[in-house]
Amino acid sequence: MGVLNVTPDSFSDGGIYTGVAEAVDRGMALWDAGADVVDVGGESTRPGAEPVDAAEELGRVLPVIEGLARARPQGVISIDTTKAAVAARALDAGARWVNDISGGTFEPELLRVVADRAATLVLGHTRGRPSSMQDGSWTYRGGVVRAVRQGLRASATRALDAGVGPSRIWVDPGIGFGKTLDENLELLRHLGNLRTLGFPVLVGTSRKRFIGRLTGRAPAERAFGTAATVALSIQAGAEGVRVHDVEAIHDVIQVSDAWVRGIVPAEPSPAASEPPPLTPAPVGPTDGGTDR
Repeated sequence: MGVLNVTPDSFSDGGIYTGVAEAVDRGMALWDAGADVVDVGGESTRPGAEPVDAAEELGRVLPVIEGLARARPQGVISIDTTKAAVAARALDAGARWVNDISGGTFEPELLRVVADRAATLVLGHTRGRPSSMQDGSWTYRGGVVRAVRQGLRASATRALDAGVGPSRIWVDPGIGFGKTLDENLELLRHLGNLRTLGFPVLVGTSRKRFIGRLTGRAPAERAFGTAATVALSIQAGAEGVRVHDVEAIHDVIQVSDAWVRGIVPAEPSPAASEPPPLTPAPVGPTDGGTDR
């Protein structure tokens, strides 16, 4: 899943793709680099971010989703939102996935929107709204892994009750959403516990603050740290990853899938993979007798 933020204030790429043409070009580039899904977001969910209303969010995402759907009808588009109204309009405009960091807890009616349109749903886990989720007031009784698993199970149950098909549900532990550095690492070490819920697991670590805390690097410089988390997440059982640097991380995924799951890409045909034959160089003088 490639990240396409069309916000002015996202933590890593805010303000870069706010023009519709630039955003559509970026989405196309993400697909071309190997993304299976392009996730379009119009409201920053970084820690401390202030909310925007549905009208403003729709104004940011709808032209981009419509442009992507026209440019590549077969491409899979996701809308990154917690709002039912935004999800509905985005799905009607061409999106096929909804990525809700709240797991349907901010606006439960979003679950019915997804069910009515037979869309795919990513249920995330968070504590509190983005404006307050990292203020240090959250505790996890019984440990973060148990609490996140219980929260995701409850979200999945509500989604199923709303009519979302079980084969259309993914779960996301919400790395960086209401968790400390140690809690993020604990979740990543125990991703296998989430797989027992019976749904594919999506992991979103790309460029996040905990990687910066470990490496000392700015968001745009965290591709290698992200790559480490992607490889280890796949080893732990993650079926999907959400990333900014699709071209580089696609290589990481291919190698990790081959190592962990035995999934090896088909070998390209010789005509596509071998360079053209070299033309033999002329032997001896060719320009009137000089051979300098």
